[in-house]
Amino acid sequence: MSYSVLFVCLGNICRSPMAEAVMRHLIEREGLSDLVTVDSAGTGDWHIGRPPHEGTRGLLDRYSISYQGMRARQLSVQDGGDFDLIVAMDTQNEKDIRAKLGASPRSEIVRFLSLLPERGMDDVPDPYYTGNFDEVYELVNEGCERILTRIREKLPQR
Repeated sequence: MSYSVLFVCLGNICRSPMAEAVMRHLIEREGLSDLVTVDSAGTGDWHIGRPPHEGTRGLLDRYSISYQGMRARQLSVQDGGDFDLIVAMDTQNEKDIRAKLGASPRSEIVRFLSLLPERGMDDVPDPYYTGNFDEVYELVNEGCERILTRIREKLPQR
């Protein structure tokens, strides 16, 4: 059995690739790379093929988290059947994902900060506009740890 996670934001250059890289890092740390697939996408098409934003890259470099080979792509209808969990970085992304994937995708779709209700926030702020990559990293790191706990519960014990 394997498990797959897709993070989705607007342009797939700031928040969702940061979450993808952090989640991959945690999965590798836990020795689960052979069981868990992680990817990211954007609801928009402006940045297709581009690497993560320089702010995201700088922050990931600071924490020695790899983003090698990551390139922006747009969410596709096929993603609704390919991923077990699709994580929207904000409320509008969640609406856009549900609209694109239709009424009954195979994937469970959740809003990222629904995993951190104690934060009292609905949306992961977009550092493309705020410039605050550190705040986003803190939220992403905490949320990815919660997702990792969920994944461990779904995978067979080793």
